[in-house]
Amino acid sequence: MALPRAARTQRRTRIQEEKEEVILEAALEVFATNGFRGSTIDQIAEVAGMSKPNLLYYFRTKEAMHRALIERVLDSWLDPLREFDAEGNPVTEIRSYIRRKLEMARDFPRESRLFANEVLQGAPRIEDALMGPLKSLVDEKAKVIRAWAKAGKIAKCDPYHLIFAIWATTQHYADFDVQVRAVLGTDRAGEGRFEDAARFLELLFVNGLAVGGPANGGPAT
Repeated sequence: MALPRAARTQRRTRIQEEKEEVILEAALEVFATNGFRGSTIDQIAEVAGMSKPNLLYYFRTKEAMHRALIERVLDSWLDPLREFDAEGNPVTEIRSYIRRKLEMARDFPRESRLFANEVLQGAPRIEDALMGPLKSLVDEKAKVIRAWAKAGKIAKCDPYHLIFAIWATTQHYADFDVQVRAVLGTDRAGEGRFEDAARFLELLFVNGLAVGGPANGGPAT
């Protein structure tokens, strides 16, 4: 994990920890708005209400702030997938996963945009994390999904593309929120849009994975 400069030189005090959080909050706002390339240390310092030299005491480079944020986001973003329980009921687990991902889209839209911007640029700063911890976790959960299908609990499917589809549909509500609200209109663009999305996505994925349903060669309904 990318540690702040102060953390590498001495044991952090409460004030130092608070300063680091202020800096990272400011960096998140700037990066989510402008992207990595369009952001500067001066912009982050201004949003943080700190002088540039003071900020650089904690994080020496823009890259260090970005890396710390990305690693934090990736870790929290994977929590719902980590909770995917092999011993649980597949329908319950899939529904819970969809809802947790939508809750994150609702509560952490800046973090989602930060991550999406990095991936769209080719993930130059997090490729090792994607090919390491992320891939390992997805491989682990793909085995769970395959086991459910083999046991006849869900239709046979490609587990990787199932996970990709859930990522794509849930994070859409964070990354394209302006578009979602514009298309839904004022009557439907309130907080209830996330519950509406959850119900639809549950219907889409749960019905699609039902044994004997469309995903398993059965008739479409």
